[in-house]
Order: sequence, then C-alpha cells, then structure tokens
Amino acid sequence: MLDLKPEKLTYEELELRAGELEREIYKVKQAEETLRRQNEYLTALHETSLGLIDHLDKEELLEAVLQRAAMLTGTEHGYIYLLEPGDTEMQMQVGMGFFKSQLGRRVKPGEGMGGKVWEAEQPLLVADYRCWDGRLSDKSLDDLHSVVGIPLKDRKRVHGVIGLASVKPGRRFKEEDIAVLGRFAELALVALDKGKLYADVRWELTEKKRTEATLRESEQRYRLMLESSPDPIVLYNIQGKATYVNPAFEQTFGFSSKDLLGKQIDFVPPENWPETKTAIERMLSGQKIQLFETRRITKDGRVLDVQLSSTLYYDRNDQPAGNIVTLRDISAQKETERELRKYHDHLEDLVAERTAELAKINAQLEQEVEERKRAEETLRKREVELKAQSHHLAEVNTALKVLLKQRDDDKKELGENVLSNVRELISPYLERLIKSRLNTNQKTLVSILESNLSNMISPFISKLSSKFYGLTPMEIRVANLVKEGQTNKEIAEILCLSKNTIMFHRYNIRCKLGLKNKKINLRSHLLSKDI
Repeated sequence: MLDLKPEKLTYEELELRAGELEREIYKVKQAEETLRRQNEYLTALHETSLGLIDHLDKEELLEAVLQRAAMLTGTEHGYIYLLEPGDTEMQMQVGMGFFKSQLGRRVKPGEGMGGKVWEAEQPLLVADYRCWDGRLSDKSLDDLHSVVGIPLKDRKRVHGVIGLASVKPGRRFKEEDIAVLGRFAELALVALDKGKLYADVRWELTEKKRTEATLRESEQRYRLMLESSPDPIVLYNIQGKATYVNPAFEQTFGFSSKDLLGKQIDFVPPENWPETKTAIERMLSGQKIQLFETRRITKDGRVLDVQLSSTLYYDRNDQPAGNIVTLRDISAQKETERELRKYHDHLEDLVAERTAELAKINAQLEQEVEERKRAEETLRKREVELKAQSHHLAEVNTALKVLLKQRDDDKKELGENVLSNVRELISPYLERLIKSRLNTNQKTLVSILESNLSNMISPFISKLSSKFYGLTPMEIRVANLVKEGQTNKEIAEILCLSKNTIMFHRYNIRCKLGLKNKKINLRSHLLSKDI
C-alpha cells in the first residue's frame, strides 16, 4: 500500500511514484483481462451447451463447437476429421478458415496431424508444421505454423480429431489451449451422439419401440451432459416445480435433489423477486433469458451473485412443458469487480493528491519562469546595446579599413611616381653620363651615385611577385597567411570560408608555383623565395 502522507517530492520521486501507479494500473488491467477471458470461456461453453439442446443437425453443431473453440484460442482456422464405422481412413468433414479448401481430405493412421492423433489417441501440439517430421508432403500446407489436435474419443474408440491451426509465424498454441479444446471436444462428442441419435430416429421412426429406446438413450445422454456441466442446472415444469437438478446445483446451493424435486425452490431473496418475476413473464411470453444477473440464497443462508439463462421446452403437442434454467456462480467475479472499483477509487484519490502536488510545483515553476523571463528581457536589452556597440565598432572598423586602403593607395601611387620620375628624369641621364668619357675617379663616383639611388628607391619596389605567377587576390591572401604559419582550419576561420575552399586555393597556388606533385612544403617555398 502506498504511503498517503503528504510530502514534498522531487521530480525524480514524482516520476518514481508515477511509475508505481502505472504498474499498479497494469496489474489491474491484467486481472480484468483474466476475468474477461474466463467469462468468455464459460459463456462459450454455456451457449454451446444450449445450442446442443436447440439444434439437431450434426454439421451445424460441429461447426458451432469448432467456431467457439477457435474464437477462444484466438485463431480463425480449424478442422474436424470424422471416422465412420468400418472405414480405414478419416475424412475432414468440417473446416473453417484455411481448412475450407481442405474439406474431403483423407488420412490414414499415422499420416499428418490427424493420423498421428488418431494413432496415439492423445492430444498433439506442433510448434511449426512446416518443419515437423510427421507433416504431409502437400505443398498447399506450407502456410501452416502452430497446429494442435485432440482425439474425439469415448470409452470405446476414436470417432475423429478436432484441431486448430495458426498461419501466423509468431502465434503459438499453449497447454491451456489444449485444455480449452478438450472441453469443446467433449461437446463435439455429444453433438456426434446427438446427430447420430437424430439420424437413427428419423431412419427408424416407424418402429415405436426402437424410437422410445432411442429417446430414452438420448435423454440419458442429455442427463449425462447436464450432470457433467460445471454450471448449476434446474428443470421446472410449467407449474414452477423442480423436476431435475444436476450435481453442480446441489454442490453450489447445498440443497439435495430429495429436498427440491416436486417442490418450488425458495432461494430468491425478497429484494430480487420483482426482477425475477419480470424475467419469468418474459420467458413465458416466448423470449429467452440470456445471462440475466441476479442473486440467489444457498441452504446455509449465503447470498450468491449468479448469472442466469432460461428457455422453455415443449411437449409432443408443441405446448410449453416447462423451462430449463442454467445458473453460474459469479460471486467471486463480483467480489473482484468490487475490489477493483475500490482499488480504482483509491487510485483516483492518489491521482488527485499527486495532481494537487503537481499543481503546487507547477505554480512554483511558473514563478521561476516569470523570473527567468525578466532575466531574459534584461539580457535582450543588453544584447541590443551590445549589437549597437558592435555596429558602431563595425562602422569605425570599416572607416579605418577605408583609410588604410587609401593610405596604401597613396603609398603605392607615391612609389609609382618616384619610380617613374627616377626612370624618366634621372636614369636616362645617369646612363648617358656613364657612357660619356669619364676618368676613373668620376666613374667611381657615378657608380656610387647609381647604387645609392637604387637603395633609395628600393622600398618603393613591391615584393609581391605573386602577380608574376598570376595569383588571384584571394590566393594572395591565402599565401600570406600560409607564410605566417596558419593552418587550414585557422585560415578558414579568419577568411570566413570552409576548410575545403582553403584546400582548393592552396592546390591552385601550388600549381601556379610549379609545386604540383612535388614533396615541397608550401610555406618553406614562399619564405625561401620571399614571395
């Protein structure tokens, strides 16, 4: 049981508690599913038993038994082999799903699933029919996977085989499916007996004595069926007096047949009489009472929750002779439902409590969110200010770049003017002076003058010999950064380009410098050539 004392929980503890609630809810759902499946199983047996009473055709009865068994085990594919007296082969006479196309198939003892069950006279469960050594070689059966078969056997002999199959690789039958199929096999035997008796009655209708014997035998079989039923069954005559109660009725309610036969059974609680009276009136009007929930009292005074079904039966003149009532004790189911409701209410209380805690935590979170929003607003304002400053710095930087570029242009223009003036105004005269007749001392002085003049104009001579190699402006920038020892990643970050783009420019520089396919370091080459 969970601790209901209010406490302040962390997020992790809340998640742990939520997980516990989910596991408890899962257990409740599992219990509900188990009850549902048990109720479906008992309902199918009950309705099939009633069908044996209401119908006479053997094929219809066998199909009903097979369909109910398949429904409970979660498949759509089933078959029934029948062995006629004196035959050496069984024939598939009832089939559904996959086996509709297999009707008429015959097997001998030991052949395939039907023959193996017939030969062993025992249930057989095969996980995968395709890989089973005892399978039939027919390729049309390759789609079968899990297969189960049970013999239709009485004390004397095997009358046939009832089986179910799955065509889904992941679906496999279990031992509990064999138990379910076994109960329906018993009903199938009853259907076979009833069908045989009905055929015998029609065939020998003219023979009164034999007919009466057959009817007595049929009554005895029905009585056997009623006595083997797990549900309490009572037969009333039209006056409402009990004419038969089965052992399950005696065991459930504690009354003996001597106490009840020929009497009205006083086991209806006073508060349930109105609904019981209404149900009796409906039944007498010709309606069937199906799964009517009410209550009944046992001999020792216990009150049981029961599920009741009732139908009229008729005499030879087609007049109502009485009714048969089938009861099922659902007290345990009702108690479980009450416990489930109680537990459900308890869970709802826990959920409400946790919801209140979560609401409180949510309020705290909302307060924290508001505080964070205010902090984010302050940060946004600061970010706007920083963006303004950054924009101002960017403008200043742009202006500086313009000034520096203008300075470089002016410097270049100055250098070009100096070089032009020297070449046009001084160099021609120096050349003429050198070619003139000068003595040794004069030649020495002119040579010194030419050397000093070269040294003076050397700063104006650009060392960017890249233009002699045809480098683009971007390749010149990359080459300068390579000379400074920057890596490809660092150059990409400086120039705001991708690493692959930098590698592409380096490749073009090597090609233009004649270093393609040569194991020469580009930086060392640029430094050695002063490029």
